[in-house]
Amino acid sequence: MRVQVTVRLPEDLSEALQAASRRMQRKTSEIVRLALREFLGAPSGPGVRPADRVQGLIGSLESGVPDLAEKHRAYILESLRRGR
Repeated sequence: MRVQVTVRLPEDLSEALQAASRRMQRKTSEIVRLALREFLGAPSGPGVRPADRVQGLIGSLESGVPDLAEKHRAYILESLRRGR
C-alpha cells in the first residue's frame, strides 16, 4: 500500500532537493523517500550510544600495525612530527 503525502518546502530546501535530483539523476520523490528512510531508520533518542550506531564497523578495519593499540600515542606523535 502506498500513501501520498504533500509537503510544503521553503525555497532553499526545494532548491537543494532539485540540485540533488539532478546530481543523482533520480526523481525528487525517490530522494525524499531515501532521506526519510535514513532519518527514520537511524537509532535515536535517550539511551542510544554513538557506539551502537557503528557497532557493525568496530573491529572491521585492519591497520597493518600489530601494536597500534599498545603504542597508539607514540604513533600519533610520530605522525604529527611528520606533518600528516
